Amino acid sequence: MKVIIVGCGRMGSGLAINLSKRGDNVIVVDSNPDSFKLLGEDYKVKTVVGIGFDRDVLEKAEISRTDAVVVCTNSDETNALIGRISRNIFKVPHVISRLYDPRKAEIYRSFGIQTISTTTWGIQRATEMISYAGLDSVLTIGNSQVEIVRVEIPPLLVGRSVNELTIIGEIQVISITRDNKSFLPTRGTEFENDDVVFIALYSKSASRLKQLLGLI
Repeated sequence: MKVIIVGCGRMGSGLAINLSKRGDNVIVVDSNPDSFKLLGEDYKVKTVVGIGFDRDVLEKAEISRTDAVVVCTNSDETNALIGRISRNIFKVPHVISRLYDPRKAEIYRSFGIQTISTTTWGIQRATEMISYAGLDSVLTIGNSQVEIVRVEIPPLLVGRSVNELTIIGEIQVISITRDNKSFLPTRGTEFENDDVVFIALYSKSASRLKQLLGLI
């Protein structure tokens, strides 16, 4: 995949390094050449110096042949403008713009631009971490609405079946580790002492899971 990243701050440089490591063709655009130092000495990323909404700069970054553009400068207005240019003029299939003001998300989406709000994510993530007290969150999936949590089975559930810890569309046991071996359980599988259970959880159902586990 070919990706253009506009803005080489912490987010832009980190994303560029991650995508490059997995083999993507990455081009980073920034008006400040010193910002490219964040990419490290061994980065395999092409860089272009210039203003991200300058058509000549975007063409130099080969935007007409790119699969995705991610815009993460420190200005919402700049991110919106570059996103619209990428989407409407150059017809880039995937355009993502970072927002500092999450209230603008609906406006951006009306332009066909996906958005990332670090503020919204931080608020939601902190809320989830508080909600999951007593549970060990190991993975967030997609837009943070689905979480995989790890829990040691409590004594009150020993001898009970997986079915009793299942709520369709909300809570699903996906794996059990027992005696250092992991397996995929059926609904009739009974829990044993010292079982470590991995559960896929709809984020809004954290309280219900804690009730089932006897944590509240």
